[in-house]
Amino acid sequence: MSTRSDSDLLLRGGLVVDGSGAEPVVGDVLVRDGRIAAVGGRVDAPGARVVDVGGLAVAPGFIDMHAHSDLAVLADGEHLAKVTQGVTTEAVGQDGISYAPVTDETMALVREQIAGWNGIPDGVDFSWRSVAEYLAEVDRRGSATNVAYLVPQGTVRMNVVGTGDRRATPAEIAEMRAQVAQGLREGAFGLSSGLTYVPGMFADTDELVALCEVVAEHGGYYAPHQRSYGAGAVGAYAEMVDVARRSGCALHLTHATMNFPENRGRAGELLALVDRAIADGVDITLDTYPYLPGSTTLSALLPSRAAVGGPERTLARLRDPGERAWIAHEVEVVGSDGCHGVPVDWDSIEIAGVRDAALGDRVGRTVARIALDEGRAPADVFFDLLLADRLGTSILQHVGDEGNVREIMRHPRHTGGSDGILVGAKPHPRGSGTFPRYLGRYVREEGVLSLADMIVHLSARPAARLGLHDRGRIAEGYVADVVVFDPDTVADRATPDQPRLTAAGIPWVLVGGVPVIEDGARTDARPGRALRHRPRATR
Repeated sequence: MSTRSDSDLLLRGGLVVDGSGAEPVVGDVLVRDGRIAAVGGRVDAPGARVVDVGGLAVAPGFIDMHAHSDLAVLADGEHLAKVTQGVTTEAVGQDGISYAPVTDETMALVREQIAGWNGIPDGVDFSWRSVAEYLAEVDRRGSATNVAYLVPQGTVRMNVVGTGDRRATPAEIAEMRAQVAQGLREGAFGLSSGLTYVPGMFADTDELVALCEVVAEHGGYYAPHQRSYGAGAVGAYAEMVDVARRSGCALHLTHATMNFPENRGRAGELLALVDRAIADGVDITLDTYPYLPGSTTLSALLPSRAAVGGPERTLARLRDPGERAWIAHEVEVVGSDGCHGVPVDWDSIEIAGVRDAALGDRVGRTVARIALDEGRAPADVFFDLLLADRLGTSILQHVGDEGNVREIMRHPRHTGGSDGILVGAKPHPRGSGTFPRYLGRYVREEGVLSLADMIVHLSARPAARLGLHDRGRIAEGYVADVVVFDPDTVADRATPDQPRLTAAGIPWVLVGGVPVIEDGARTDARPGRALRHRPRATR
């Protein structure tokens, strides 16, 4: 018999998909004081608020393993893109570039470099410098979702080595190791890299191993955006497995796609590599988004040599005719390292967002289309847009393969990650649609996975990777991060033309037992907080 509590909420008669992988069963879920107090066929809770969820599924809240909400959780109180999908926790600090730990100089560079990912929102003063201070700012403001932070390796390298293309000295590696360790002690869950982005890409394998040794000592994980998802993708994945093997660090392969025409039908090669490493004792998980286009910044297509020295030096190069000539050759003929070693197809590069509203007529058109409409060379459109928008342009890159998406999704170490950029006029629809798309298209419509298995992929397995041992399940004593959805109607509605349309069929979402979506409407609650990893003792 349950005793009465003013905070009791009883979800009555739902199909409980508990995250264990077991077959769903109809039952009740009692939430009390932020946790799940009881789960059963019939729970008695006198005085509780009762919500009839008959015909609906009750599942642990979804964990977005690759989010670009670093500033959105501070600036956007509603955060509809994520909470309307049922996302209750997000892993941020991705792709090796984020906002802590930083020096004053690094903060200024990072703000400009990834404005195309996160914007520079009003009301965010960027006054923090350490991981601890960033997490405290999340807690001070309150967030719609919980936040798990990764130390960004490229930012750390910028702090210590700068933006130049050179090997780090032993003293610099020691300092980077110290900064990573400090970030982990302050609550970060691991380390991310962006190995096609300056300056993280200038780290060699030995440097990455040295940093990942620190992550392993603290019980965290490594989440790399590897050196290529195009030409040489399998070799790039193999390097990341080698880093994990040599360092003893858990590895999470982020947005683990096999993109570009070169990799059509080759998902099996990646998965065979993963399976061999797992059999050898390497701890590996991975995430994907269930869409074909990729999303990044237009400046990401530049060769690394063009981006050395920071945004102002990059812009100066783009004004110089001689510099433009060799960059165009690298991008269009050779295949730049920024474009994964693949010569760019301008028909595949669609402008998704611009920093300068005066450039809004570019949004929704490909570089090739703009060039044709204006009677100019595509490379000149590319350079001039980067200059006019001060590198702040975001893009969709249409390079995916449906067969690869499905095959990777089925892997038993797979998790969901939106990689959603939330700024710009036409961001990728995955920012608002990833998780309902998994449930609607790939479970209900196509049966790629069962409902029970998909909830493991979207909730329980990510929680285990993050070491959140009291999240990711509908079970007594677990934190009440809960999503209630209609398995017959849940669907993504976001499209390339209307990328911010919210999901259908998700009427309730609880974060720490507090409704953030109630009867299909956003409440004013911001119960999310910055989660802190609890590092194990170092050797």
